[in-house]
Amino acid sequence: MSESWKKKLGLVHIYTGNGKGKTTAALGLALRMLGNGGRVIIIQFMKAPKVYGEYFMAEKCGYVIESYGLPKFVHGEPDEDDVQAAKRALERAKEVVKSGEWDLVVLDEICVALGFGMLDVEEVKELVKSKAPNTELVLTGRYCPEELFELADYVTEMREIKHPYQKGITARRGVEY
Repeated sequence: MSESWKKKLGLVHIYTGNGKGKTTAALGLALRMLGNGGRVIIIQFMKAPKVYGEYFMAEKCGYVIESYGLPKFVHGEPDEDDVQAAKRALERAKEVVKSGEWDLVVLDEICVALGFGMLDVEEVKELVKSKAPNTELVLTGRYCPEELFELADYVTEMREIKHPYQKGITARRGVEY
């Protein structure tokens, strides 16, 4: 198959909002890219390795996933180790988006790290501006600063209308993680 379609890549997506589906949408896009012969890398902010289903499917499906989160949730003020983990993920993300090696780069939960003040929005804006021309870039997570919207080609807000946790149903393996 000719790879001329890859010359049309290079747009920026943001999936944000308080509803479910941001990472799920990014994973669907990754699957579509893989199905067309594209190269995909997912860098996870605030998600520990060997917890989420997408981590276990990487090798089988043919994408690369790097998780920089710690095995705990951040509530309120992040600990210094959480901040350092987010900064390591950002440094890696900068390398990846500039490289031109990947057709699709997903920066999963980067917006949450921004929302908790773990990253500087100006640094993330520079990252977006520095991406290789034919690299499709996805930023996911709640709390996306609106100033990033102007750099994006797609901005999708997932809005919660109803969620099972309102009935006391907690996160379920295979659906929420």
